[in-house]
Amino acid sequence: MLTTSHTRILQSADLLQRFQSLDSFLCEHQTLWRPRPFVHYPHTPWETTHPQLAAWLRAQSLAHAEAAHTQPHLLAAPEPFPQLAAQAYRLSEVGELQRSPATVLPARARADVPGRKQQQIDAFARSLDFTHTPQHWLDWCAGKGHLGRLLAHSGGALTCLEYNPQLVAAGQQLSHKLGIKAVHVAQDVMAADAATQLQANHTPVALHACGELHTRLLQLASQVGCRQLAIAPCCYNRISTLTYQPLSTTAQASTLQLSIDDLGLPLSETVTAGARVRRQRDQSMARRLAFDLLQRQLRGINEYLPTPSLPSAWLGKSFTDYCKDLAALKQLPAPMAHDWQQLEQTGWQRLAEVRNLELLRGLFRRPLELWLLLDRALFLQEQGYTVRLGTFCTPQQSPRNLLLLAEYQSQLPTVSVDNSVDRF
Repeated sequence: MLTTSHTRILQSADLLQRFQSLDSFLCEHQTLWRPRPFVHYPHTPWETTHPQLAAWLRAQSLAHAEAAHTQPHLLAAPEPFPQLAAQAYRLSEVGELQRSPATVLPARARADVPGRKQQQIDAFARSLDFTHTPQHWLDWCAGKGHLGRLLAHSGGALTCLEYNPQLVAAGQQLSHKLGIKAVHVAQDVMAADAATQLQANHTPVALHACGELHTRLLQLASQVGCRQLAIAPCCYNRISTLTYQPLSTTAQASTLQLSIDDLGLPLSETVTAGARVRRQRDQSMARRLAFDLLQRQLRGINEYLPTPSLPSAWLGKSFTDYCKDLAALKQLPAPMAHDWQQLEQTGWQRLAEVRNLELLRGLFRRPLELWLLLDRALFLQEQGYTVRLGTFCTPQQSPRNLLLLAEYQSQLPTVSVDNSVDRF
C-alpha cells in the first residue's frame, strides 16, 4: 500500500493498538485471503458468498490484473471489495522514517553493487537515526558487506557475518581495497555459536535477511542487550516449522494461525520485476494452470497437485512436450491424444481469471505484513526496547520497505493493554 506524506511512523505507544486492529481485520476476513485462486478449480471458496464480485473479476483481462496489482485499493469493483480495500488501506498506513543526507562514496565503492540494491542500501543507511552514535556496526547476513561498509564509512568499527565463504572472501577483499577496517566472519547465524559474535556495544543491522535469519537476530540481540538495532525483514515464509511461531506474547495470544502458504502472501507483490521477467512468469503460470487441468484428468482427482520449480529452459519446450515431460516427472500416466492448442489457450484464460481473483487476496498483503512486523516490534518492546516502525524506501525500490528501529531502555516502557479494537 502507498503511504502519504502526512502519515506518521508507528512508535512504541501505537504498536499494540494497531496490532489489535489488524489482528481483528485479518481474523474476521480470513475466508477471503487464505484460499489461493491458483490452486482452486473451478471456483475459489469465497465466490459462493460473493458471486457478483467473483463474476466481475472473472470478466476482466490479464492486462487489467497487471495494472491493478500494486494498487488494488483503487479498483472500482463491486462490494465488498471497496469497503475492504478502504479498511485495509487505513490499517496499513505507515509513515516514512526521517532521512539524513546521503553519504557520498567514491565511485569505486559502488561499482560492485547493482543499481536497485544500491538504492535500497542508501535509503536504509539514511534512515538510521539513533540517540547514541553507533560505535561498532554488525552487518548480519552481510553478503559482501556493502551495507556495513557504507555505514562504517562515516565512522565506527565493522563486523560482517556471512554464511557463504566466497562472499566472505570477496567482502574482505573489497573492504581492504576501499580502506575500510572491517572483519568479515564466516558464520552460520542459525548455529548455536552465533551468539558469541554479538556484544552489547554492537549495533546490528539487517537488510532483507530472510525469515528465521532475522528473527534469530532479534532474539540474540535482545539477549545480549545490544543498545540499538535496525532490521528490514524479508521472506517471512522461510521458516523451518509448518506454522508461524509468534515472537511476542500479544501475537501468541492471537487466534490467527499462519501456514507457510499464508506467510507467502506479503511476498506476492512484484513491482520491481522487469518486462521480460513478467512475461516469463505469466507463461510459466499459464502453463502450470493448463497442466493443472490435465493432471486432474490423468489422476481422476479434482485436486491441485504441487509441482516443483522448473528451470527456465522448460519454457523453451513446446507446450506439448512441457506437459508430457512434467507428467512423467510427477509419475502420472502418459497423456494420450489431446487438443494441446485448446488446452494451452485455456491455461491463459485461467491465468487472467486467477490473477484478477487474486486482487481480493491482494488487499490483505500489506495488513498481514504489518501484522508480522508488529509482532517483531512488540517482542522487542517486551525485551525493554523503544521501537519505531516506518518505511525507508519507495515500493518501487523494494516492496519490502518497512524498517524496525529499536533502542534499549534501562526500564521497560509502560504499555497500557486495551482489549478493545480500534477500527480506525
